[in-house]
Amino acid sequence: MRCASDPITSIFSCSIFSDIQSLEQQSKMAPRVSDAIKEDHRELERYYDRIVQSTDQDEQTRYQNLFTWELARHSVGEELIVYPAMEKNVANGKALAEKDRREHQSVKEQLKKFQDLQASDADFIPTLKALMEDLASHIKEEEATDLPALEEALSSEESEKLSDSFGRTKMFVPSRSHPSAPSKPPYETAVGLLAAPIDHLADLFRKWPETSTMPNPSTE
Repeated sequence: MRCASDPITSIFSCSIFSDIQSLEQQSKMAPRVSDAIKEDHRELERYYDRIVQSTDQDEQTRYQNLFTWELARHSVGEELIVYPAMEKNVANGKALAEKDRREHQSVKEQLKKFQDLQASDADFIPTLKALMEDLASHIKEEEATDLPALEEALSSEESEKLSDSFGRTKMFVPSRSHPSAPSKPPYETAVGLLAAPIDHLADLFRKWPETSTMPNPSTE
């Protein structure tokens, strides 16, 4: 499939096609939900490395947008899909989910600050490093404790369905951090449906890495 030649149409068609293609690939591979979450974690770590290792402010801006896009969607996807499943299926799931939501809130507040900075700002890298320090701690604990507990409580089929729901949900949630929004359904769902179109429209005018499958892989 080729993207449309018109720039605006191309942005939407490429984005939708990319999301559908990714979901089809996930469906064929039938990943467990922990695998999908860990893949997001590894992507965030790669984007972080590109930002802190680069000395080019344009490249840093592109990966700043990509890092923000991925982390914002990942966080809301977990809160809407994964944490409710944890509360329902894991013995101490409510306590684990509440802990994860508190950690998410701190990360969201830091992400909000980071996403509004310019690469030329003196606190651009320090803000990202502080954010990543907290995020890395959350990731380590989530992968070591929370996800194994969830997987143990789910059948393979249930885990795969949860993974599919997680991937689909990320297509429709906000792509920027909104720390003042609720962190639980149904209120988070309602607020997200209002914020997402605004975020996605603004994404059209942001710069993205040239090889990105983002809504606006700008090379300008």
